[in-house]
Amino acid sequence: MWFGVAAAVGNAISAGIVRTPGDIASRLPNAWLFLSVWIVGGLYALFSAPAMAELGAAVPRSGGQYNFSRRAMGEFAGFIVGWSDWLSTCGTAAAVAIVISEYSGHLFSILAGPEKVKVISVSVIVGFGVLQWRGVRWGGNTQLFTAAVKTVGFLILALACLLKGSSAHQAALRSTTSLPAPPSAWPLAVAFMVGLQAVFYTIDGWDGVIYFGEEVREPGRDVPRAIFGSVFSIMGIYLLLNLLPLYLLPMNEISGNTFVLGTVADRIFGVLGDPIIRSIMVISMLSCLNANQLFCSRTLYAMSVDGLFFRQATKVNKGGTPTIALLLSSIVGELFLLFAFYRGHAFERVTAMLSFFFVANYTLTYTSLFVLRKREPQMNRPYRAWGHPWTTGIALGGSVLFLIGSIVADRENAPWALALLILSYPVYRLMKFASRRDLTRA
Repeated sequence: MWFGVAAAVGNAISAGIVRTPGDIASRLPNAWLFLSVWIVGGLYALFSAPAMAELGAAVPRSGGQYNFSRRAMGEFAGFIVGWSDWLSTCGTAAAVAIVISEYSGHLFSILAGPEKVKVISVSVIVGFGVLQWRGVRWGGNTQLFTAAVKTVGFLILALACLLKGSSAHQAALRSTTSLPAPPSAWPLAVAFMVGLQAVFYTIDGWDGVIYFGEEVREPGRDVPRAIFGSVFSIMGIYLLLNLLPLYLLPMNEISGNTFVLGTVADRIFGVLGDPIIRSIMVISMLSCLNANQLFCSRTLYAMSVDGLFFRQATKVNKGGTPTIALLLSSIVGELFLLFAFYRGHAFERVTAMLSFFFVANYTLTYTSLFVLRKREPQMNRPYRAWGHPWTTGIALGGSVLFLIGSIVADRENAPWALALLILSYPVYRLMKFASRRDLTRA
């Protein structure tokens, strides 16, 4: 159970919390509107957790949500989920590696510079690939350690803010800098939807334990516990990390700030604030990168076992690591890095597109629960979703509304994400053809 929570916390609490608060505050320059976006995101995860817990306990296979959609709606639905999940996770790993290298350059001048950023980014992905190659225990212990360190670090920061932040709080209250009035009507709906995109990207990963279903000793008991523990842990930490800036900073210093927590730390620790918070964030992102590598290799492994990818990716070493799947995932992560360095990467565009992928996957997952409840009523279900069908229906309805709202409100990024999902069909046919050739040769 603790490994499942560590994997989720390690994946979810990462680079997103650095950038998204400032971006959301610039669109919703009001404390209550700012917090409401995070609360809605937390409620979405909370209503989603029972359905994910039932499916994870009933279908304890490694590979994540792919397994649920494939069993309920067939191979193509499963492929859409697995393929988009794998690519987005590899892309996230690349983005996190870049931020790790940039922060390392801020901490140690010898590591600064564009060329060194490239070398460090590539080395970080390779290093974690080698670490996990050693076996499940190595990757799992690394995840437990890094998740624990960063959780303690954030809690110490929060405690220091409460104990030493009264003067900064009073200064924030006295601030007379005016902000633009919050939007209203349709502009408010658009701003809220774009804010939700950032939140959904940031909190994604609360279901991390389902990627290791076959590696959990008692999935019927530990998968639900890990999912609910992850949701409460992640949302508790995120609400705390967003309340701290509101307590210590005027809204104009939050709005548009690309490193809000660094500004918070400066108020408390002075010149030491920036290196302290960057050190915590580097550990946080190392934990995220480790979790991403664990996730994407398990997804590709599961697809290969089911004949939706090359059969060679089913190979597992003595330590329990799917080696070929890990190698391919690391290579794709490096390709994302090369693309990012060649074209430049826009954080907001990445979050918008990936959030669309994530919620599209959730939509198929919650639909899968309704399908399996009807089609396989005698299926072994060690845990049954609390409040079903109402909680599942709310999660499914929220997912559909989010996807529709994204297409309507974000006409720059959402259509590209939708197009990539549609283009998954020819890739699916190609993978099926390649898999049949592998079987014929075998």
